[in-house]
Amino acid sequence: MSDDADDADDPKTAWRKWHEHRVASVSAPYGPLSLIGTHWLSDHPEGRIPAVPGRWRATEGGVALSACAEDGLALDGEPFTGVAVLAADQAPPAQSRIAAAGDVRITVIRREGEWAVRVFDPASAARRAFAGIEATAYDPDFVLPGRFRPYGEDRIVQVANADGRTRGFGLGGELSFAYRGAAHTLQVAVDEDDGSLWAVIGDATGGSGSYRFRFLRPGVPDPADGSITVDFNRTVLPPCAFADHFICPFPPSGNTLPFEVAAGERRLKDALAARI
Repeated sequence: MSDDADDADDPKTAWRKWHEHRVASVSAPYGPLSLIGTHWLSDHPEGRIPAVPGRWRATEGGVALSACAEDGLALDGEPFTGVAVLAADQAPPAQSRIAAAGDVRITVIRREGEWAVRVFDPASAARRAFAGIEATAYDPDFVLPGRFRPYGEDRIVQVANADGRTRGFGLGGELSFAYRGAAHTLQVAVDEDDGSLWAVIGDATGGSGSYRFRFLRPGVPDPADGSITVDFNRTVLPPCAFADHFICPFPPSGNTLPFEVAAGERRLKDALAARI
């Protein structure tokens, strides 16, 4: 068997490659570090957003953008003037439909019926200052067997978000597992596209040894019995850890674990410490 094959079967090596990919992804030109603004159109009823070219107005079918040549906007890769109605853009910012001021990307999002314009700039201060992600080395003790139990129907709970607003958060079931002999349960969302699970969690390290909350994405449960591996080594920082303009949900009630999850991504590395 080749060394490459050994590496593929080695969980420590797989985790290291996963971590390297995460660092590359978040520090990419249009990764989360490049978000410099989320502008709710309800805060700008006149349609003008400071430092964002064009005029933006919420309509029944999307966001109406009006632009003239002086705005310097492009739509679908071509210079744009006139009026266009934009739906919520599900593509990554690098493939978003609108470009402004050269490398800047502008996208449209919708949350609970409210429209917003997001601005991504590869030259953001956060991206320039990025020194890496502090993460704990792979620990097999944090790889646990779990089981997913779906609710009969999705439940919407109200949770605080990082921007200070409270919004509905859809939950599809419960993820149960045991750690050091004690049983624990997390409320999880279920991705509509592929059935993968997503939990917003807190733990005893939150705000001290780790960011105040984190995301856990354990994958797709077995359709036969709901079994799934809960690997806390792949716990990740939420987008709002990289830029203040994200609106990440806080953990729903019951999702703050009473033990230390000393695994996975913990917090951003300090730029000054990284140079010492």
